[in-house]
Amino acid sequence: MSEQAPPPNERLRPSPDEFLVAQASPEFTDLRRVLLRFIAPMSVFFLLWYAVYVILGAFAHDFMATKVWGDINVGLILGLIQFVTTFGITFAYVRFANRDLDPKAETIRQNFATGVYADAAKETR
Repeated sequence: MSEQAPPPNERLRPSPDEFLVAQASPEFTDLRRVLLRFIAPMSVFFLLWYAVYVILGAFAHDFMATKVWGDINVGLILGLIQFVTTFGITFAYVRFANRDLDPKAETIRQNFATGVYADAAKETR
């Protein structure tokens, strides 16, 4: 009986050694660095903005209750701006990911598909 060929999707299942090689690669390091440069400041900005909103709500009752137009007060407006900020950050992240992250991730994906990391993993054994 002849030996069967591996299934066509076998290349889609990298070995643990390949993952370690990919993780140590300059492409992956660059991807992580670029992601962190976006995520860290955006997270700090949003958490500070949310903390200011909560602190104002807890300690600046008069300010938050200030009427702006009819029954609409500062607290309601700032609360709605929280939603706007969330959607704005999501939109900015999607644009950033499409422009900066996806091409870098595609390079890593191609390296897996073409066996670049597999070859490097064999050399380290």
